[in-house]
Amino acid sequence: MKFPLYFSRKIAFSKDNKNNLSRVIIFIGRLSVALGIIVSLITVSTGFGSKKAIKERLADFSGHITIKSTKSNSSYNTSVLDNQGLEIQKIKDLPDVASIQKYATVTGIMRNEHNFAGIIFKGVGKDFDSLRFKKFLIEGRTPVVTEVGYNHGVTISQKIANDLHLKLKDSIVTVFSKVDQQPIYRKFEVVGIYKTDIKMIDEQFVIGGINHVRKIQDMKPDEVGGIDVFLKNVNDIDKDYPEIEQLIGYKNYAEKATEKFPQITDWISIYDTNIALIIIIMLIVVIINIIMVLLILIIERTNSIGLLKTLGASNSQIRATFINYTLIIMIPGLLYGNAIGLGLILIQKFFGVIKLNPENYYVSTVPVDLNPIAIISISLGILIISGLALIIPSYLISKISPVKVIKYN
Repeated sequence: MKFPLYFSRKIAFSKDNKNNLSRVIIFIGRLSVALGIIVSLITVSTGFGSKKAIKERLADFSGHITIKSTKSNSSYNTSVLDNQGLEIQKIKDLPDVASIQKYATVTGIMRNEHNFAGIIFKGVGKDFDSLRFKKFLIEGRTPVVTEVGYNHGVTISQKIANDLHLKLKDSIVTVFSKVDQQPIYRKFEVVGIYKTDIKMIDEQFVIGGINHVRKIQDMKPDEVGGIDVFLKNVNDIDKDYPEIEQLIGYKNYAEKATEKFPQITDWISIYDTNIALIIIIMLIVVIINIIMVLLILIIERTNSIGLLKTLGASNSQIRATFINYTLIIMIPGLLYGNAIGLGLILIQKFFGVIKLNPENYYVSTVPVDLNPIAIISISLGILIISGLALIIPSYLISKISPVKVIKYN
């Protein structure tokens, strides 16, 4: 074993040479490391968790990637999807694709004696992924759509239900307008109530049978307004988007879930800045405290440094000894910090202790993401950067003269 590592371990684990000042300094150093780890873990896990939860909600409601006609543009009244060049089976066969579902949308107004609400009626077919949608349901079910005739059951959001004072099995009249034509009236029965916590969705969308939209939009029985493509992993959207885009034909276009609501995307991007800023602040605090620990330990052990130099130890060996000593002191702080930080994260993950206002944060509880790579990277990053930061202050050792130390001892 090399001398610096051997000697640093000897003094680190020795109980005889630890006075009250050493104990206080070591405690402060370990506490700063533990707090830095705890804050960094919570920041990273909640930041990444929030980003992932919001993306998944957007994607699971409306598809990770949506295929629409270029005629639709940004209109909520979808135009007929063009079949020329559209390779639906090839899209289904892509390894990252979990499922697809067809749909068509039209705008309307739901009204009763209590209130009215402008809505986007999303008509779905028999391939509707009701299992994926189930996570949003708080009451009832999704409409059972066979595409034979007209299914009059609809699933509405809790926001619309509250505004119109609706509950399960209630009837509601919806008015659909067409250019240069009389309004079209439809009567629906509420079979389910959902909640995504995303304001732009909950305020507008109603799920029903696609044949109603086909009738209102003068579409043929086999025509659709768009296709929702669901991937196996929300993080693969950017990777799979170009490949899917090659299979949709030149008269259609593909849209990522993260692009449908740009204001949410911009809000999510703030997380990256906040995460980086908090970690940098914590890292600076840890480095300052660890440097303080090193300098005080050097001053406290001036006699030992002079003696080591007299016995032939070089400045580099002594510097390495004290850097190793300081890093060994940090290890308990790393362990306690990880234990406490992960404990708090797990409590939030399984019990949802901390609640949020979904109107402001798009989620009702603080979501967390336990990423092993991020957890390990935080600990290793703090340890490595602290070790590098100790190199410059350790040069104070070279200024200590063994002659003066022995003379004034």
